Amino acid sequence: MNRAWWAAPAMLAMLSGPAGAETLADAVRAAAATNPVLAAARARQTARTELTEQARSLGRLTADLGGGGSYDRFDRGRGANVVASADLPIWTGGRVESAVRAARADVAAGERELRDAEAAVLADVVAAYADLLLQQQAVAIATAQIALLDAQVSEAEARFRLGTGTQTDVMQLTAQGDAARAGAAAARAALAGAAAAYRAVVGRDPGTLVLPDAPLPRLPDGLDAARTQAVAANPLLAAARETATAAAARVAQARAEGRPTIGLGASYGYGFAFGAGTGGAGVGGAGGYTRAASAGLSFRVPVLTGGLVASRVREANALSRAAGLDRDAAAREAVRAAESAWANLEAARARVEAGIRAVAAATRALDGVKAEYSLGLRSTLDILIADQSLRSAQLSLAAARSDALTGQAALLRATGGLGEEAFAASAIAAA
Repeated sequence: MNRAWWAAPAMLAMLSGPAGAETLADAVRAAAATNPVLAAARARQTARTELTEQARSLGRLTADLGGGGSYDRFDRGRGANVVASADLPIWTGGRVESAVRAARADVAAGERELRDAEAAVLADVVAAYADLLLQQQAVAIATAQIALLDAQVSEAEARFRLGTGTQTDVMQLTAQGDAARAGAAAARAALAGAAAAYRAVVGRDPGTLVLPDAPLPRLPDGLDAARTQAVAANPLLAAARETATAAAARVAQARAEGRPTIGLGASYGYGFAFGAGTGGAGVGGAGGYTRAASAGLSFRVPVLTGGLVASRVREANALSRAAGLDRDAAAREAVRAAESAWANLEAARARVEAGIRAVAAATRALDGVKAEYSLGLRSTLDILIADQSLRSAQLSLAAARSDALTGQAALLRATGGLGEEAFAASAIAAA
């Protein structure tokens, strides 16, 4: 991929920050460690991983220990018992196997959804970082414009005192300076709002931000590559595929409800009774101990279920068809998202390239107008026009660069490449 649109010297000079400034990789690491939305998504996935173990438990040995006591007021009989029982499913007609397959697919779908949740948070981080970077640049541009206009006002006043200028020149520059100060106040307000949004998603106060030295890695090289990667790796599409697999397994699980089951059961009980009344040894009569043990093989065949099993099978089939259609819709959406992100990124790249040329031309034009003004060949209005053209070009370039950064994140998210690894400083430098 041609990186010239990113690494233009003029742009990097304007966007460079001081040593130790906060990078995009720093912001991503902070958000990944502290963002509550991402932490909640991870916790939900941790809970979902237990589904497989719960499904396996349906085919494992279970045991119970129970007890009770009784008192008969009329016969004055009292007693107590303790019973231990165990059951082991031997054959479940496919219930356990299909439940485990469905649970595994559910867990896999959750992993893909977690990947997209991480990508969504990282996309928010990139958007907040890019917007804050833009607003910081806007304040810097407005400050530079005020400084330039103040210098021009001083020069115009000096020329007026020498009789080579007019009061109108001074007033024009003064008015433009006041307008620049108003614009700077608005820029600082926008900067405060962007900083608040940054704190909300990253979890800490921002420093002076800098643009990455190179594009994010693993960007597709073309539109066809973007489509291919989206179909292969888009996390929401992968989740839809796993959900369809789980739905198919639940069809088998519903059918298994109509099949026979075989199990092994055993129990052992111990009881004590004493003080039997008229039916026993009389009041205060001697009691006795009782013990009972049993073991056996059980065989259960669902003969008549009132249509419940058949209804559940039809329901599972319908849900499976719906999951398949959702998978197809997710495939279309993944391709659409990749195409849209690619188009937006290409537009941002074109704007950056045009903006670099515009800033260079506007800078030369302003320098030339100021030189000609000092020789009396240009008017104050010419300086104002040239200065405004330069500041507009600088702001447009900063906005295009911000859009390019968010466009990269959107394209990586659509193609399944937006993760913490995409923001590692070494990965960005090697891109």
